Order: sequence, then structure tokens, then C-alpha cells
Amino acid sequence: MKSLFTRRFAVLALIATPLTTRAQTPPPTDQWQTVVGPDLRFRFEMPPPVEKTVAGEKEKGHASERIAWASKHDGEMFDFDFVDYSAGWFSDKDTKVMARDLGRGEAEKAFPRDKFKYILDEPVTLQGWDGYALDIADAEGAAVMMRTYIVKDRLYRLLVTAKADDKAKAAAKRFLDSLRLADTRQ
Repeated sequence: MKSLFTRRFAVLALIATPLTTRAQTPPPTDQWQTVVGPDLRFRFEMPPPVEKTVAGEKEKGHASERIAWASKHDGEMFDFDFVDYSAGWFSDKDTKVMARDLGRGEAEKAFPRDKFKYILDEPVTLQGWDGYALDIADAEGAAVMMRTYIVKDRLYRLLVTAKADDKAKAAAKRFLDSLRLADTRQ
């Protein structure tokens, strides 16, 4: 009887080993979703679940509705939106100045310099297109990071919040750096 029990235990142990190994494997930590624009002109990544919205109201110069995607992950906000402007809206303007004005918006009113630190406040480019980077931190190091790009007659904006820790900052950087455009400027 003892040998029958020993053999059964040995067989059960062999069968259970792969299950135990699989059960101990941690779930994937890289759970990001790639979003591709409806016209295939851009793609970016953000943590799921991703919610798409369309804003019906149009501002001066807009030729289309603003389309946006948003998600929340570990208490942080990830937002991306774009809007098309009327043909030629940016062609007679300095896109470096426009990107700065549209990228900064009302930032100095919302984030006064005596209470917030402007970590990054400068022109940038993406695939040759003019843009603006604005990263603002509070006294504890939590940040709001924004990128604005003008591509032909389209405005792209990314906004993300990040706690004052390396994991949150890495996720924010990944999101901001994930935008890829179909249009490249020479």
C-alpha cells in the first residue's frame, strides 16, 4: 500500500509541477495599447483601457472636430488629441511660434512660476515638424508633461501626469516618446 501511495504522489507531483510553475509566473507588466489614427497618419501608445471621445464644438480655424483618447493608470492621466485646421491655416504663420503659443496656452496662469518649477520649456521637433515641450513640477516633484506638434494643418497634443517616482516618470516618457507620424518633413 505504501508503494502505491508513493507512486501516486510522485505522479501527482510531476503533473502539478508545470501548473505550479505557470501559476508563479507574474503577469506581463508591459500592458500598453497601440492606438492608430483613423486616417493612419499617426500612432501612439498608452495604458489600457483607452477611451476615445469626439468634441463637437469647433474653435476658430478648426476644420474638423477634436478627437481625443484618454486613459488612467496607477492614478496618472494620459491624454492625446488632434484637430485639423482649415487648409493653409498654419502656412502663413511661423509654426515655431504657433506651437509655443498653442503648447503653452494658459499654463502660466494655471501653474504660476512662484509655486511650480518649469523643468522643460522649449521648442522641439518630431520627424522634422515643429513642436513645443512643457514639463512643470510641483514642490514634491509630481509633474504635468505636455507636447504639442503642428503637422501640415493638424495640431497634435499629448498631456500626461506623473508622480514623483521613477516608475511614473518612465511611463510618462514612454507615452510622450511613442507618437509616430506618417508624414515626415524634410
